[in-house]
Amino acid sequence: MNGTTELLGTASFPLTGNFLAGRLRHNLSLDDLQYIEGLVESVEEHDDGARLLSRGIKTDRSTILIEGYIFRTIESGNKRFITGVHVPGDFVDLHGFALKRLDHNIDAAGKVKVGSVSHETLRAVMRDRPGVARAMWFATLLDAAIHRKWIQTLEQLDAPRRIAHLYAELHTRLELVGRGVTRALRTPFTQFDMADMCGVSAIHANRAVGKLRELGIAEIRRGDLYTNDWAALKRYAQFDPDYLYGDGPLKVKEDWD
Repeated sequence: MNGTTELLGTASFPLTGNFLAGRLRHNLSLDDLQYIEGLVESVEEHDDGARLLSRGIKTDRSTILIEGYIFRTIESGNKRFITGVHVPGDFVDLHGFALKRLDHNIDAAGKVKVGSVSHETLRAVMRDRPGVARAMWFATLLDAAIHRKWIQTLEQLDAPRRIAHLYAELHTRLELVGRGVTRALRTPFTQFDMADMCGVSAIHANRAVGKLRELGIAEIRRGDLYTNDWAALKRYAQFDPDYLYGDGPLKVKEDWD
């Protein structure tokens, strides 16, 4: 590892300092981190609900989330399904580099700040920087691991536990990127968003939120979750963080090279 944790983070790398933080970022050299920071070619801010990329539209760039939350969404008829949520540091659509067209939409959840990297630049990464390319490959595989867990929770857990699991996951993901949450985890999520993430109706989601309050585990108000005991919430949600690959799959620098 090169330098201190602070030198690897957003103080030195304001655009990409959260990328793979808490996972294998420490296995990347300072030169690699500087190179990744330089990949971002433009920075934009978007308001809540803005569609950053529509399903089926050919894309020539990928997006890294700098601030805020982003949803992956699928629309069928008049129904919306939220199939993923992103936090700062996530490369939201790296897989678009290979696929060119996505089978889902990329939408801002609240105000967001994002950076863009052209696919032409990513081709140079694949050719010239295999260590950086491998880190990006890891990021896409991490997306897949999270997606599999979401499918499992839809099958295995009831609605109150699904909502608890969602916030338990966000709590852990934010901790990994150095944005530790104490009592309140603040999000811009509406009741409809929670319903669309958990595969239930808005009425059912409201009842599930009420159940968490009745049990004394957590209270959710306007998307913000308040709890005095994150460990209890995670136990109730049957949350196991292994699928988030905290600290990365590799512990030794030599294994990464």
